[in-house]
Amino acid sequence: MRLFNRPVLIATLTTAVLALPGCGAGAPAGDDGTTLIITANAISGGKNSVSAEWIKQWVIPRFEAAQKAAGRDVHVLFQPNGVGDEQYKTKMALDLKSKTGADVLDLDGIWVGEFAQAGYVKPLTEVGGAAVESWEGWKQIPQAVQGLGIFDGKKYGLPQGTDGRVLYYNKELFKKAGLPEPWQPKSWQEILDAGAALKKLPGVTPIQINAGTAMGEATAMQGALPLLAGTGTEIYANGKWTGSSQGVRDVLEFYRQIYAGGLGDPKLQQEAKGRDKSFAEFADGRIGILAEGDYFWRAVIDPKAGVAPMADRDQVVGYAKIPAMRPGTGIRGQDFVSMSGGGVSVLNPFSKHPQQAWELLSFMFSAEAVKAQLAGAARVTSRSDVNTEVLADDPMLSFVSEEILPITAYRPGLAVYPQVSAALQEATADVVSGKTSEEAATAYRAKVEGLVGGPGNVAN
Repeated sequence: MRLFNRPVLIATLTTAVLALPGCGAGAPAGDDGTTLIITANAISGGKNSVSAEWIKQWVIPRFEAAQKAAGRDVHVLFQPNGVGDEQYKTKMALDLKSKTGADVLDLDGIWVGEFAQAGYVKPLTEVGGAAVESWEGWKQIPQAVQGLGIFDGKKYGLPQGTDGRVLYYNKELFKKAGLPEPWQPKSWQEILDAGAALKKLPGVTPIQINAGTAMGEATAMQGALPLLAGTGTEIYANGKWTGSSQGVRDVLEFYRQIYAGGLGDPKLQQEAKGRDKSFAEFADGRIGILAEGDYFWRAVIDPKAGVAPMADRDQVVGYAKIPAMRPGTGIRGQDFVSMSGGGVSVLNPFSKHPQQAWELLSFMFSAEAVKAQLAGAARVTSRSDVNTEVLADDPMLSFVSEEILPITAYRPGLAVYPQVSAALQEATADVVSGKTSEEAATAYRAKVEGLVGGPGNVAN
C-alpha cells in the first residue's frame, strides 16, 4: 500500500525539507551533553500557538531542570511548524524515511497505521525500552483512548487531547412533544420513536444526523461510523475493509428511515454549508435531536464564544450516549458507542538517544504537563485524572470524559481510509436521495473493492 494519496506533495516539499538543519536523530550529543528535539505542527503566533508556547515556556525549561537535578546534562530544542496538515505529514515522512528528524514528534492519529506500515515509526517499547510499559500514565488513560495510538495491537504513540460523539437534544422541544427528560435512548428504534413524536411540532426538524458528501468527514465521524459501531462492525478489521455487510445495510436503512420517513431534512444534507446551517437551526430551537461531538458544546453553542451561541444552553440542551442498534449489539458487546479523533506523540525510531526521548515524551504527558498545556481552558484530555480536575465545572465535558471515552473507537490509520470514507458518505447520500439501502450498499462495496485492491481485501 502506498504511504501517500498525494505523492506530489513529496516532490513539492523536498527542497524545503532538505534545506532544514539536521536535528534529533541526526544530531549527535555534543561535549556539553545530550540534545533532544521536539517537533509539532505548531508555531508561536500562528497555528496551534498555545501548544508551541507550552513546549517552549513550560516543557523545555522544566524537563531540563528535572534532568539536571538527576545529574544529567540534557538540552531540548523545539522545531516549530505552521503549515497545512498534508504538508506537515509529508515533512515528517521525509524526515523519518531519511532516518533524521526530531526525537519526539506529533502525528494525527489517523496517520499512525500508514507510518507504521512504512516502517517510519515503531512500537514505543521497541524504541523506549522497558520503561514504557511501567509508565504511570497508562493507568490514567482509558483503554479505548489508548486505541488512538495503537495499530495492529501495538502501542505506537501517546494520545493527546481527544473528543467524543453524543446525541444532543432540546429539552423544551422534548417537553412539548411529551418526551421524557432526561432522555437516554437504548436502541435506534427509540431514536426513531422520539423523532416521530417531535415531528408533530410545527417548524421542527426531528432528527439531524449528518449524511451525504457535502459535509465530508463530518458525515462519517458524527453519523455513519458511530452507527456502524452500534451494529458491532468496524469499517476496517482483521486486515480487511467492510463491504456490504449486514451492519452497513442496517446503517443505511436507518438513514433511509430518517430521511425518507420525514424525520430529517434531506435538503440540509446536500447544501454546501448544511452542517453550519444545522448548528444555527439547533441553536434556534428548530432541530430536536442532533448527533455531534463535544466541539458542538464548547465551540458552537457556547453562550459567550460560540459561533451559534445559546444563552440558555445549560438549561435547554441535553445530551445522551449514542445507543447501539439494540442493547449489546455494539462493538465489544457494548450497549452504547462513540467515535473519537485526536493526535498522538511518537518517538523517532532512529533517535540517537531513545531512552532519554521516552523520558521527555512521558514527561510531556504527565498530569502536571497536561494541565499546563490546557492554559486554563476546559478541554477533554487523554488523562482521566486531569479531566476529573479541570472539567469539574462543566458537566457535559465531564460526561464525555467519564461516560464516552471508555466506550469510544477510532478510525483506521491507513492511507486509503479517506477514499473509503468518501464512498461511505456517497452511500448515505444515495439513501437520502431515494435509493434503497440495498442499492446503496451494493454500490458502496463495488467502490471499496476498487479502492483497496479487489474483493479479497473486503469482508462481507
